[in-house]
Amino acid sequence: MSPIGVAELTARLGRWSAGRGPLYLLLAGRLRALIDDGDLPPGTGLPTDRALAAGLSTGRTTVVAAYDLLRAEGRLVRRQGSGTWVAGAAPGPRAATEPTSSPVFLHLLEQPDHVTQFACAGPLTAPAAVPDAYRAALEDLDGLGYHPAGHPRLRQALADRYTARGLPTEAGQILVTTGGQQALSLLTRVLVTPGDEVVVQAPTYPGLLEVLREHAAVPYPADDFVAAAGRRAAFAYLIAVCHNPTGATLPVARRRAIAAAYASAGVPLIVDDVLAELGFAGPEPVLPGVITVGSLSKVVWGGLRVGWVRADTALIGRLARVKAVHDLGGGVVDQLAATYLVADLTRLAAARVRELRRQHDHLCGLLRDRLPEWTFEEAAGGQTLWVRIPRGDSVSFAQVALRHGVAVLPGTQLDASGGGGDRLRLPFVAGPADLTATVSALAGAWHGYRAGPAVAALPAIAV
Repeated sequence: MSPIGVAELTARLGRWSAGRGPLYLLLAGRLRALIDDGDLPPGTGLPTDRALAAGLSTGRTTVVAAYDLLRAEGRLVRRQGSGTWVAGAAPGPRAATEPTSSPVFLHLLEQPDHVTQFACAGPLTAPAAVPDAYRAALEDLDGLGYHPAGHPRLRQALADRYTARGLPTEAGQILVTTGGQQALSLLTRVLVTPGDEVVVQAPTYPGLLEVLREHAAVPYPADDFVAAAGRRAAFAYLIAVCHNPTGATLPVARRRAIAAAYASAGVPLIVDDVLAELGFAGPEPVLPGVITVGSLSKVVWGGLRVGWVRADTALIGRLARVKAVHDLGGGVVDQLAATYLVADLTRLAAARVRELRRQHDHLCGLLRDRLPEWTFEEAAGGQTLWVRIPRGDSVSFAQVALRHGVAVLPGTQLDASGGGGDRLRLPFVAGPADLTATVSALAGAWHGYRAGPAVAALPAIAV
């Protein structure tokens, strides 16, 4: 069995230090769970005491004590000069892909009450329009209820919205999905075969990188997106408006040049417009001739798991056949509620943008006041800032922040090029009081942070 690297083990450990009690017991407890669940199989070599301590930004004695405790329990084997590994015989070949170890998903799966969630971004409360829409939907139920491509009324409502924004669209060009994440998963399943290359930005949305890993695709981080159109890629993935994580928006002429380049090369271009309604300068034009992914999760509420794909009818048909096998279609009540919300989306988006702009400005002011060493560019919209820390690395600092009660997302998880080691993605979705308390905790973590050797970036994908 091959050894596991420091960065990968650090990611799998997740919120190991967020509990109460001595750090060595917390670390041993998380390692014990990974071993017992099979996430660290027998024969797996573990990092040295010093290397793991540096990666976790903790003392070497903490790691030594945790390893020794698990050795006494028979879960680890430790021999001087030979290293430390999980006890037991190495198993046979494993599946091509392993369960996700991305903090984006682990922070959702593991949510201790005393840890502030500063790793994921999305509206923290649903507007009053959401329960109103559900009440209306519950009075409007009929038919069999199975709609693999989406409820006809929602498909038509989304098509009408695209048409009103200057991109004529028919209902047959819309596939309704369980959020934008499922849209990306379905598109990747249909367009990619193992080993295919996919052009991405660096950094980019980490959920897409996890989908590529799941399908054994290879991300190609492109500095020049137009030039990368000449590559033999399965598709390209672009966040052009309110980029996640930087908050930047590409000029309209640049967006059109990118779309033209990929159309000419015959490479599908997927444009992620999940955040496109959240620009501080107002609505942006819709890009024609591309595959578009949208969602209500960022504009309205994350718990409303309704997304969609806009594409040509042939691709929509292929996607619908795959989706039918998996879930026979999303919940009808959710989709009918979404129909009412889509009709009111312009007003809802404008209210959300006003709120986000206030919170963005508040967070920027807090960072300049409490953490003047950190640098960033103000966002043009969206929900996040892309912040540079001047020393150490984002993975080890995230561990220190966790011990101060704040979960933050290290930049390495968003950059397929291996960069982002000096970056953090910080959302401005919370209210001013919560942002103030969170930045205060981050400042405390930073002032107590002792940077060790940089932790190597966790590969975004393993083929």
